[in-house]
Amino acid sequence: MNFVKSVAAAVVASCLAVPAMAQAPVKIGFITTLSGPGGYLGADARDAFQLAIDLGGGKLGGTPVQLVVEDDALKPGQGKEITERFMKNEKIKLFTGIIFSNVLAAVAPEVIDNDGVYVSLNAAPSNFAGKECNPNYFVVSWQNDTLHESAGQNATNLGFKKAFVLAPNYQAGKDAIAGFKRFFKGEIAGEIYTRLDQTDFAPEMAQIRAANPDVVFQFHPGGVGIAFARQYQQAGLLGTIPMVVAAPSLDSVILKAVGDAAQGVYVSSHWNADFDNASNKQFVAEFQKKYNRLPTAYAAQGYDAALAIGAALKGTGGKIDDLKAFRTAMLKADFASVRGAFKFGNNQHPVQDWYALRVEKGADGQLALVTKSKVLTNRSDFYAKDCKL
Repeated sequence: MNFVKSVAAAVVASCLAVPAMAQAPVKIGFITTLSGPGGYLGADARDAFQLAIDLGGGKLGGTPVQLVVEDDALKPGQGKEITERFMKNEKIKLFTGIIFSNVLAAVAPEVIDNDGVYVSLNAAPSNFAGKECNPNYFVVSWQNDTLHESAGQNATNLGFKKAFVLAPNYQAGKDAIAGFKRFFKGEIAGEIYTRLDQTDFAPEMAQIRAANPDVVFQFHPGGVGIAFARQYQQAGLLGTIPMVVAAPSLDSVILKAVGDAAQGVYVSSHWNADFDNASNKQFVAEFQKKYNRLPTAYAAQGYDAALAIGAALKGTGGKIDDLKAFRTAMLKADFASVRGAFKFGNNQHPVQDWYALRVEKGADGQLALVTKSKVLTNRSDFYAKDCKL
């Protein structure tokens, strides 16, 4: 009898010693641009998102997560194919990562129409911000027009009266010029839409010189922006016609690549590396420690997107199947944004402040983006009024 009891006790003890099954990680589909001139933009966003996971011990909001990354190569068709494969084979329901609006236009509807959730960390075209807004679509970065509205307001504040504007001929480019013109109070001396993959801007430089504006606004992110800035200097325009841009046209990578060609350029942004808040200080320090480079705004948005998703997962106990519960938790924006004040508007896009920056040399002789003043406060976006969520 004692033998039977001791065996039974041993069986019970061994069962109790078996740990509870670990929670399966939530897979996050991270489709982004990792190749071509804009490849570093996606790499910065990916690395910052992964940093947030690493700092959380492999978790976001206490939920284990797995980042599944693929390169869309800035091809909408490729982005859509990856999305379909992720949803079918990997059973992924939560997506983020896309940098360019033309890719987002192919991917986001595919996700939303199949009861998935898309959280944009960068691309935010106007059509998804107004009448086509959707309860399963969130934006953590900006609405495309808004960052260029800040450039228009900055140009107005600086007293410029006659602007020449340029941007690539795709949705984000059209949103950029629309946003700038909405807040710039002066005259538009010329308006050009360039190719998204353009690297030779000689004809545009000639047209700028002929128009003789007192300021140039241009939106050319990534490697295309590097080419534009270098050719602007080589054409002898930098010393004569000031340039006002938004963050994508002059980030830390472009600044390092073009050097003195960027000195004195006016920039506007919702974030800068010198922002004095605890979350940003930790982010910048940890990003530099892990990757040995200064983060761009794309990295800051990737990090914030991870924190926002983490806050939503924490609010739902790590579940995304209940889309209503996930949305409720996401909209609380219960995370410490690296940009400071942050909340979602009625169309699930950010309501945030915008700042004027300028490229200046520091005491060490190195060029840096320096925050100078606030341009817009608690700015939502032009299309929110048309969203009926």
